[in-house]
Formats: sequence, structure tokens, C-alpha cells
Amino acid sequence: MKKNLGVLVAVAVAASLALSGCAKSDSATSEKAASCAKADLATVESGMLTIATGEPAYYPWIIDDKPETGNGFEGAVAYAVAKQLGFTNDEVMWVRTTFDSAVTPGAKNFDFNLQQFSITTERSAAVDFSSPYYTAPQAIVSFKGSKIEGKTSIADLKNAKLGAAVGTTSLDAIQNQIGIKPQVFNDNAAGVAALKNGQIDGLVVDLPTAFYLSGVEVKNGLIVGQLPSTGAGDQFGLLMSKGSALTSCVSAAVDAITADGTLAVITEKWLATDAGAPVLKP
Repeated sequence: MKKNLGVLVAVAVAASLALSGCAKSDSATSEKAASCAKADLATVESGMLTIATGEPAYYPWIIDDKPETGNGFEGAVAYAVAKQLGFTNDEVMWVRTTFDSAVTPGAKNFDFNLQQFSITTERSAAVDFSSPYYTAPQAIVSFKGSKIEGKTSIADLKNAKLGAAVGTTSLDAIQNQIGIKPQVFNDNAAGVAALKNGQIDGLVVDLPTAFYLSGVEVKNGLIVGQLPSTGAGDQFGLLMSKGSALTSCVSAAVDAITADGTLAVITEKWLATDAGAPVLKP
């Protein structure tokens, strides 16, 4: 996969998150801080941190589908969180999961998973999430000559065939914001194949993924536009099993890399929100 599409420009992190749990100074929090010591963390593999992502994992989240390099936004975030928890790069193990299996209840073979999991109330009933590490808008990917090229409003899309990956907020956006029945795919790769074959007019994904798909994966690809903001945005969190003993410590680690500026540097390096993705009119 290409490393440089010429669209890597700064993305502002939504807001600085206040340090929680391990960073406060009162006595109760001091006890909690002790529980966040590396030796006290109840990880899947003793002395190791097991992190999961999707297969394949796409640019700009993971570069060349090799999370172990730490290249790409989520690869870099994963290693920054690991460092905050006291793990060296050599003490990080990677496993792969599907998106759908990760968000379902049950035991997990990872300590945390990151593959653009949006934090929702429904999912939070089945799994735990860390503090958010990114807030992303949704966008529609298509190709030159498609029936939705040049459309500028939600109303223009009422007769379009749009698709999204199962279990994603992109799927919800098609139903709730555009008001049409979407075509559902097992993952973004299947959606891209359908787009290439002309089975759908557009694929709805988060904006950074839209830049990658339109610039690399889809021939003559383009971004029709971003969906209007519904408020807080689509917040991504690190996913853990429900009731995980690691949740508070992982959240504190995300809060810490937000507060010290590490997350902002990672965001600036890897994520793209360049021109070329106008917001669609309601």
C-alpha cells in the first residue's frame, strides 16, 4: 500500500482529555495508580501486551498491513499506549480479529483491540471502551462517472445505492442520516469490491479511510462528500472485553498521551482531512 497520497496534513485532536485514575494525587487514586503498574496488569499473556486489529488493516490506520511496525495512526497509538502502560515494543504481540466478532460479548484473545471502533451505547453493553482517541466524520466514496458524482446534498442521495460494513456507525449513518436502506458487507474490503463492480454507487466509511480508498483502492475514485455532523462526531475507542480489569488503566493511558501531546503528534503525522471532501447539505 502507498505510504504517501499527498494528503497528509494536520488534524486537530477534538479536545484534550483530562487525566483520570492513575494521574490524580489523592490517596484513593494512589491505590488505583498502583494497580496500573505493569506487574499488576492482568494481561492475556503474562508480561506481554496482546493487541488486536483487523485483517486486512488499511492505510492510514496501519501501513502495509503490518501493525508490528508501528506505522500508521492506530499502529502508532497502540505502541504509545503500550509504552504508557510500561511495555516495550518487544513486549507487544499482535493478533487479528474480524470487526463483528470483536464487538460481540464473550472472552477475548486480546488485551485491547483497535480497528476504528465507534463508542456507542449499544456496544458498551457488550464490551468496554477506553477514552476516545479520535473523532471522525463519515464520508461517501464513489468513482468518476457514477450516478452520485457531483451530488451536493443528502436529498440528492435518496435514490442511490449505498453500502457499509456490518456493525459500523457508517451503516447507521446511511439509515439514520440519509434515510435509505443500505447494502451490508462483511467488511470494507467486500464493500470496495462491490463498488468496483458497480453493485453500489457509493461506500460510506470514516473520512481518513475515504481518502485512502478514493486515492488508492478505487480506480478514478472520489469522495462525494462528508455527512453533516450530528454533534459529538464518531468517537473511536480501544475495545476490551466487558468488565476488563485493564479498562481503567488503558483509559488512563489514552488520557495521558492526549494530555502530553503525543496523540496530537501522531494524528498530525498520519491522518488526512485535506480539501476535497465537502460537507453535504442537509
